[in-house]
Amino acid sequence: MALNSEAYEIAERMIRGADLLHASVHVRAGVRVVDCGVQSPGGLAAGVEMALAAMAGRGRAWIEPADVPHEHWASVWPKCVWPVVAVESDQPLAACLASQYAGWKVSTKKYFAMASGPMRAAIGREELYNAIGMREQPTVAVGLLEASALPPEDVCLELAADARVDPSKLILLVARTASLAGTLQVIARSLETSLHKLHDLHFDLSRIKKGFGRAPLAPVPNDDLTAIGRTNDAILYGGHVVLEVTGDDESLLEIGPRMVSSSSPDSGVPFLELFEKAGRDFYALDPALFAPAMVDLTNITTGSRHRFGTLSPDIVTASFQPRTTDANVAREA
Repeated sequence: MALNSEAYEIAERMIRGADLLHASVHVRAGVRVVDCGVQSPGGLAAGVEMALAAMAGRGRAWIEPADVPHEHWASVWPKCVWPVVAVESDQPLAACLASQYAGWKVSTKKYFAMASGPMRAAIGREELYNAIGMREQPTVAVGLLEASALPPEDVCLELAADARVDPSKLILLVARTASLAGTLQVIARSLETSLHKLHDLHFDLSRIKKGFGRAPLAPVPNDDLTAIGRTNDAILYGGHVVLEVTGDDESLLEIGPRMVSSSSPDSGVPFLELFEKAGRDFYALDPALFAPAMVDLTNITTGSRHRFGTLSPDIVTASFQPRTTDANVAREA
């Protein structure tokens, strides 16, 4: 099944269960807009569904409780006190790069959003698709918008036109970063972050056969700026990715040290501090920073396993310091 078709089934399931997800459905210029965390409260369940739709059903996402950590996570961060957002995919290029990556920017005079999901494959204008293929000409499309407001009619119509689908066949899932669903679906991008890093490093992506990712679930503040800082810190300093790859070990040993966030001279500084210093411009930041803290490369050809990077619990802990205004993640099921 095509990326957008599979994501569309997930999105329609979300629409049918909107009440249970604490979400709401709006129709704007014929486009169905699912509010998962802008005006509606949303929740963790909505965030998991958003992550599944973002990966076009080509991966899994779930939450692991802090008091019963997965044995693998317990071995790398035994005293982590936060729940963990876990993802895996045995189709990682399709799930993460062709679909989940937030590679499309929506920007008008009155509206801004970072767009992700398989709608990007329908739009197909990113250079990334020249490398990985997977462009689509679907009859339906699904996009995720990380935004502080729901999209107006003109934006909905423009996205439908860009994706070359009838407006009635486009579903947009929207959440602000400072929401439970928004925070979760961003932190569910640990695996995607590692794959995009490998793409930037010109690694042969066909060698990647399977991937797993984990990162701590940040407490949700009231403002998006703080949430952006925390979600990035969760991956840059608390994210652990395991990739199953084929081929020789020499190339893995060469590229591994460049796959982790510590390869950047800016590493070790909380993301929000770096973001403010860069004038709140993502593109002014060192691209090498955008990577998981730790990566394991398991070579299924040779049986070797190589680990690069290290977690920085102190930075994550400082970033996640509880505030009285933070949403109580522990009470939200």
